[in-house]
Amino acid sequence: MRTLYLDCGMGAAGDMLMAALLELVDDKAAFLEKMNGLGLPGVAVSAVPAVKCGITGTHVAVTVHGEEEVSCDVSPEGHIHHHDHDHDHGHKQGHEHSHEHEHGHEHEHHQHDHDHGHHHHTGMGEIRHLLGHLELPEAVRADAEAVYGLIAEAESHAHGAPVEEIHFHEVGSLDAVADVVGVCLLVHMLGMERIVASPVHVGSGQVRCAHGILPVPAPATAHILRDVPIYGGAIRGELCTPTGAALLKHFVTEFGAMPVMKVKKIGYGMGNKDFEAANCVRALLGETAGGRDEVAELCCNLDDMTAEAIGFAQEELLAAGALDVYTTPIGMKKGRPAVLLSCMCRMEDRERLLGLLFRHTTTLGVRENVCRRYTLERGERTVDTPHGPVRLKTASGWGVVRSKPEYEDVARIARGQGISLAEVCDWLK
Repeated sequence: MRTLYLDCGMGAAGDMLMAALLELVDDKAAFLEKMNGLGLPGVAVSAVPAVKCGITGTHVAVTVHGEEEVSCDVSPEGHIHHHDHDHDHGHKQGHEHSHEHEHGHEHEHHQHDHDHGHHHHTGMGEIRHLLGHLELPEAVRADAEAVYGLIAEAESHAHGAPVEEIHFHEVGSLDAVADVVGVCLLVHMLGMERIVASPVHVGSGQVRCAHGILPVPAPATAHILRDVPIYGGAIRGELCTPTGAALLKHFVTEFGAMPVMKVKKIGYGMGNKDFEAANCVRALLGETAGGRDEVAELCCNLDDMTAEAIGFAQEELLAAGALDVYTTPIGMKKGRPAVLLSCMCRMEDRERLLGLLFRHTTTLGVRENVCRRYTLERGERTVDTPHGPVRLKTASGWGVVRSKPEYEDVARIARGQGISLAEVCDWLK
């Protein structure tokens, strides 16, 4: 399975992710030409070599009308330190941090007007309109809108305002749009089937924003990274930006240690600032095989329940996280017909699902078998068809590669075009 692993030991920001992924593509010039030909007013995207702690990687610079941004760090004593072009983090939307600040990760600082360098606030409507007029594959446009949706939802929560009333500042600026679109386009070009990331280092301390000094991680970043493993540390500064957080949350399906993989390419995306540790995101692209793990099989015999009641129990178990639930017809003593109900689950879920089995069935006892399971690696990718994007479920490993279109997507196109499911599937071959 084609797998990408992102090492976020120094956080993540839009420009750093874009630079790391850019090092993995074969034709970097074609990507830069595509980005510079999108028609973003005044925006220019370039890539230059950069060195951090002796490691050579790539720094992506996004300029708007020839200017890059300046950020400010907040020291423990409360002093603000300016740094030339510290691509700010696109934090602020709504009334949130105007990131004149921190960590040199990303270019999401001042909002540039399309025609001049004035601050300009942009809402989700304007972002959708802008993205809708860029020459992008539909899947890339959908990904970019989804990333902005995560940020808007986080800002809505932070400010207590409806999403449509949120106004982006840095995050809505043209340089930030370039960061988001660039990462989404590179993911599309690289065609990963699985994206895994390390726990995310968010930094520590405080960050200077338009309306004051906020703790790290900033409110929007913290909201986006719910349910994602994060940690702080001795490095003071904002290491993960809202844009970086949203990109990770949208694309990464697993957070944890690097899986066993045969690495083919490695990319280093450099930030501007220097720390005692190399300020970069590292991207490793390679192949992973199928997986092997243990699961619990919970079984019980049922001879006094209706089919509807058994069906309801199955639905509740699946909704609670069971890997699979199925029935088998059996015969019990005295010739009574019955049903064997089997629930496959992860080892850590068995106690919880055992309780649901007793709650929703009439059984007086449940048997448990521990099974060793060999699996193909599963993933999902999106392909464009003449009538819209279709998600493909993928499976690979153990020398096998398979894909299957998502039924709902195929059915939607078939109904809309008045054609058969088979005809839609033919477009995907």
